[in-house]
Amino acid sequence: MADRPNVLLITADHMRNDALACNGNPFVDTPNLDALAARGVTFVNGCTPNPICVPGRACITTGNYSHVATGIKNNSGYIRDDQTKIAAHFADAGYATTAIGKLHYVPYSPPGKPRLLHGFEHAELCEEGRIIGAFDPHGEMSGLEEYHDWLHEQGWGGYERAHGTGNNDVHPAASAVPAEFHEESWVATRSIANLQEHLDASPDQPFFMWSSFTKPHAPYDPPRPWDAMYDPRAVAPPVGDVSMLDDRDPMYRNWQVAYGWDKLSPEGVQNARAHYFGMVSFQDHNIGRIVSFLQQRGQLDNTIIVYSADHGDLLGDFGCFFKCNMFHGSVGVPLIFAGPGVAAQGQTQALAGLQDILPTVAEVSGNSLPQSAMGISQAPVLSGAADGTREYYISQCMDSPNQRYMVLTGQWKYVYHELGGVQELYDVVEDHDEQVNLAHTRGEVVSELRGVLMDWARENGDEQIFEGGDLKVSPEELAVIDGFQAGRMGWRWY
Repeated sequence: MADRPNVLLITADHMRNDALACNGNPFVDTPNLDALAARGVTFVNGCTPNPICVPGRACITTGNYSHVATGIKNNSGYIRDDQTKIAAHFADAGYATTAIGKLHYVPYSPPGKPRLLHGFEHAELCEEGRIIGAFDPHGEMSGLEEYHDWLHEQGWGGYERAHGTGNNDVHPAASAVPAEFHEESWVATRSIANLQEHLDASPDQPFFMWSSFTKPHAPYDPPRPWDAMYDPRAVAPPVGDVSMLDDRDPMYRNWQVAYGWDKLSPEGVQNARAHYFGMVSFQDHNIGRIVSFLQQRGQLDNTIIVYSADHGDLLGDFGCFFKCNMFHGSVGVPLIFAGPGVAAQGQTQALAGLQDILPTVAEVSGNSLPQSAMGISQAPVLSGAADGTREYYISQCMDSPNQRYMVLTGQWKYVYHELGGVQELYDVVEDHDEQVNLAHTRGEVVSELRGVLMDWARENGDEQIFEGGDLKVSPEELAVIDGFQAGRMGWRWY
């Protein structure tokens, strides 16, 4: 057994903080993640520093906010060369580094060119067809995404998209691919295979593995029988409706039409939610396979396991789906640590997020960072020596003219929107579902937290939000999305 602890980072995509039983969801069955949480610490206030896929993953990779990691707060951006990168850091420390699943490191490499892996020595990718869509839309080549190639070898080539729904399409459907060939199963299967190969060949070398599941990101397409695990009639309905958005970001009200959500019936939303939770439970099942393998090989007690997600999914709340906003369903993510260095157990109210993962696992594993990060180590919380390590948590999202920011404290959530200078304020203790915007009635709290945001932005070099010494305001009429576009859905890539 390696003297230094292994590190297993497990991530989901579009996983809401409150989608897990261990985070208080009474409806969803997640026994394996519940068991992991019981062994360690669950940050019930876990957040993403940027609720979009690419920047969220850049924050995990670097420990920094996206305006520093890539210079871009939108769903793009090359991770800068001067950044510490989680895989490269552990490789330099002598770890074997492997990634399985969705990295979403952009730009994607064309056929025949080296992949952008930011320090991973070995990677097997499932990018949900994005690389194929960019360079081979009919799926005729091999070598772009390993999952796509493997499905062809198994006689199921192309069938992962045979249900006809696309990557950003909320219309639910059962996968045409049997459960054992589904991409979630593949991530677990290939993670186990790579772990087994490493432990057989180099049992004394610690490993760093990122097992990156692609779900429950749309399409909500669990394989049978997981598609029928939850009765849509019994699923709790979403929070609020679109009529409650009148005093909030004007962009919200355009999303429904842009993505066709306004055409979904209430029953259609319920069915989408039921399929989403089927994906959650299916992912939990596959995480259990990886954890069981580590236990069988005697490595579980020597492996730091982290579970989180790049962001959440509104899942019908306020008539909307997906992310790119500061509602709890979008910005809140699960964050669980277990294993060596995690002496505490149970839930903590400490404010923490994805940028804390790198500094935390670096300290807990005994592999100190070569330079400081904007994230902070949560090791004191994990050891039981502290109840919390920050007074407020900041999240940022999108570039001008559509910048959005959040300041979260133990009681309040303040949100600022560049479009129209719209402000939101919620008492998250009394109004966890964020149904009542108090920005118009609690001016003293708004003023205080607005000041916190401005101080943070100045101290951390996020100057794009300023104009004339104050927070930037752009005209509301810029909140325009040009209608429904099938291309957004990722239909018929291959």
